Amino acid sequence: MLTMEQKDVLKALQRDHAAELKLAAKRLKGTARHTEIIPSPVLSEMTGHEILLKPENLQVTGSFKIRGAYNKIASLSEEQLARGIVTASAGNHAQGVAYAARERGAKATICMPTITPPLKVDATKAYGADVVLYGDVFDEAAAHAAELAETQGMIYVPPFDDYEVICGQGTIGLEILEDVPNVTDVVVPLGGGGLGAGVALAIKTFKPEVRVIGAIPEGSPAWKDSLTSGHVSPADQVVTSAEGVAVKHPGDLPFALLNEFLDDLVTVSERDINEMILLMLEKHKLVVEAAGAVSLAALEHLNLRSRKFAAAGGPHVVVPIMSGGNIDTVTMGAVIQKGMIARGRIMNFEVELPDIPGQLVKVATLLAEQRANVIQLDHDQFKASGHYTNAVSLGVTVETNGPDHIDRILAALREAGFQPKRIY
Repeated sequence: MLTMEQKDVLKALQRDHAAELKLAAKRLKGTARHTEIIPSPVLSEMTGHEILLKPENLQVTGSFKIRGAYNKIASLSEEQLARGIVTASAGNHAQGVAYAARERGAKATICMPTITPPLKVDATKAYGADVVLYGDVFDEAAAHAAELAETQGMIYVPPFDDYEVICGQGTIGLEILEDVPNVTDVVVPLGGGGLGAGVALAIKTFKPEVRVIGAIPEGSPAWKDSLTSGHVSPADQVVTSAEGVAVKHPGDLPFALLNEFLDDLVTVSERDINEMILLMLEKHKLVVEAAGAVSLAALEHLNLRSRKFAAAGGPHVVVPIMSGGNIDTVTMGAVIQKGMIARGRIMNFEVELPDIPGQLVKVATLLAEQRANVIQLDHDQFKASGHYTNAVSLGVTVETNGPDHIDRILAALREAGFQPKRIY
């Protein structure tokens, strides 16, 4: 994997950030969409703060990544473009580079981890890029892309560890300051750190009093470890459904910027992430991928997990950045089911019934009285606790209206003489 040398990091930090951010915004005009702020009454009520969504899931290619990729490629000379472009990505950066390369007439080769959802692979190919699936995680794909750049002379476009890429992502911060002049807090998901670094750079350059808070999944500890230790500390392993932020090794330049400009870091669970994907679907009719929901998942925890947020007086106007919406239908189905289970919208239980006529009807009638919609039944004589007992095992999955409703259903079953065992 290509990493920045310390001298290059220091050189980047000394550049005219205000001018470079404005140049990036100028380059992106007409290519990247200025995504419009969406007020969220449901999240505002849930958190007690004014929540205004920045929907980069509605961006060209379905992710913020088009900003950094296009700004980088727009900065290349014709000679560099002729050599071809190579990069590594879990999906969204891939599409951004493929799109930008096509716009500039350059050939692009994209190395992607083998775990990348088919939706992102196919979308990348649709923009005319050659896709190479390599390695189990991003870092392995990145190492292969670096090897191709060295052996074949192609120009490597880093997904996050690059100043032009970071400034491209920083245009999101410029748009937030323009559209929400009274913003107090911006929440951003952290993977490699390019998005967070760009947004923090823009916010702190033009309005330093605004807090920038990073959000990470529990299973992706690299940023927490790095910021705690004061230097880039790669994670031994990353375990999260949010593949867009599943990065073991944060970028050197993003670390230098976030170490200076990030106000706080909040950790969220997989359950938090799944619930927010479902909430966005139900309440806002927006499709958000797991990485894009990480910032949303942090909102409920800001008071408890961010000291600087909790200590700040006055009303909070919070803008969480939904970084992308590229999620395949199979994953979406699994996420919806997990989210509904977590919120008490689906329950599965088992109960043993006497093997005599009418018992199934009793259970069905009781569920109907409790207004529990049956989704699935598994009536199996061979699953009873004893093969020689006169009993039948009944597994039932029902749609419910929350934890209280589940409690009422189970209580009603017990009152009727049954002994239900809740599975989930």
